[in-house]
Amino acid sequence: MTEIARGRCSCGEVTYALTDTPLIVHVCHCTWCQRETGTAFAFNGWIEASKVDVLTGEPVDQSLPSASGKGQIVSRCPTCKVALWSQYHGGRHFRFVRLGTLEDPTAFAPGVHIFTSSKHPWVTIPDDVPAFPEFYRPKEVWSHDSQVRYKAALTQD
Repeated sequence: MTEIARGRCSCGEVTYALTDTPLIVHVCHCTWCQRETGTAFAFNGWIEASKVDVLTGEPVDQSLPSASGKGQIVSRCPTCKVALWSQYHGGRHFRFVRLGTLEDPTAFAPGVHIFTSSKHPWVTIPDDVPAFPEFYRPKEVWSHDSQVRYKAALTQD
């Protein structure tokens, strides 16, 4: 296992490692993410589930509603309740890792800002990072490598 980054919950019971870089890093400004994080946006790395290794502890899954109506599963530390990652739309092949839980939360820069139609007016988005009022078409934003990895992950069982 090649470890790219390591993360943990607040109390340290659950630790994990990423064994590759995220497919893309989202800064999501939707009101659901604002509510769930208690702040202005969520900072998530979209990565294959097979590339997130739990090192210690056992996250517990919590089903929550989502803006899409399809729901999400949030994996949390059973003790301190910190959200470590989510699965959206029942997508068992991918995790949206809360990059603020990394030991070095600056390890990955935002690749895109989404749902900016509901961003706070005092949040400034850099000119060199793509931004979309809602979501986007991955084929138009993702690197070729990320698209290949995405398709490969869908075939894993």
